[in-house]
Amino acid sequence: MFETKLEKILEKVEQIEPVKYGKTRNFLNGDVTKLSPYISRGVISTKYVLEKTLAKKNSFFDIEKFLMELAWRDYFQNVWIAAGNEIDDDLKQPQLDVQNSSLPKAVLDAETGIEAVDKGINDLYETGYVHNHLRMYISSITCNIAKSDWKIPAKWFYYHLLDADWASNALSWQWTAAAFSNKKYYANQENINKYCGTNQRGTFLDVDYSELPDLEIPGVLRDLETPILQTDLPKKEKIEIDNSLPTLIYNFYNLDPFWKNDIKANRVFLLEPSHFEKYPVSAKTIDFVLKLSENIERIQVFTGEFDDLKSEYDLSGIHFKEHPTNTHYVGTQDERDWMFPEIRGYFPSFFGYWKKCEKPLKLRIHQINKA
Repeated sequence: MFETKLEKILEKVEQIEPVKYGKTRNFLNGDVTKLSPYISRGVISTKYVLEKTLAKKNSFFDIEKFLMELAWRDYFQNVWIAAGNEIDDDLKQPQLDVQNSSLPKAVLDAETGIEAVDKGINDLYETGYVHNHLRMYISSITCNIAKSDWKIPAKWFYYHLLDADWASNALSWQWTAAAFSNKKYYANQENINKYCGTNQRGTFLDVDYSELPDLEIPGVLRDLETPILQTDLPKKEKIEIDNSLPTLIYNFYNLDPFWKNDIKANRVFLLEPSHFEKYPVSAKTIDFVLKLSENIERIQVFTGEFDDLKSEYDLSGIHFKEHPTNTHYVGTQDERDWMFPEIRGYFPSFFGYWKKCEKPLKLRIHQINKA
């Protein structure tokens, strides 16, 4: 389902239809881009997608929805940079009405009885991808109907996603559960039918919205299970290092094939066991990132900690891209490519962030379209 060859990925960017996306994105059969796995892995940046989109010379009004959705990723990353490990817990306020700290077995087994949701969970296991609207439905059922604390469910979801981005994932689950928003997100069966193309009736969600906050936990969601999440990394193997050259460190969040591709350097894809112990991902995801790394010429894979790599190969001239997961790296740090590099820091809400982005964005679009 997801290409790993660079030329195919870049073709997908060229094929974006931002206007159509804005009109249909909420529907399961809508014109979504499915670029998130490549953005999350750092193969392409939000800035790259922005530039390609602006080159199509559409009006701000026509592409605003697409650019807003793209900007959500930068927003979540900015929150992670500012808040650090605090995003691992309730960030704005405690999640209310929590009755368990696990996960409904029916969600794990894709047997909730909600046809579209169960299909979405099975798709997650099979493909590593779920439509954004379904992500909201799954988290709402888990946190607000089954009343599970968001943390373990969010880790389970992240584990299976090819676009695993801890900030986007953790903060989205908190947004649904009202730990990072002002109110809990609910969806009833009518809403699910509308956007998923189903015609289901008689489910535990087939009620008026006013009834959902006080709904008793349905029987199908009462049995709980805590998933075992662990990552099997490639066996550590010896790599070749030329100490006369700089060493570029790639990782789970940076597989950019264009990064310093004009210089001779050692290029090492670092897989740290400690990182994947904290943020475990599936074998499907590891296989995906290993294939993506092949787009980087002469890349070598090193399974081990950064300090081990540095000491075992007596590395100097180390370069890496900034990210909250690699603050322990030592060397020359490069900034990532942001949509709006001048707008940084913590904003309590996305719309506060977006309001700051709107003015310079409108000006750029006006200048590009006028040229």
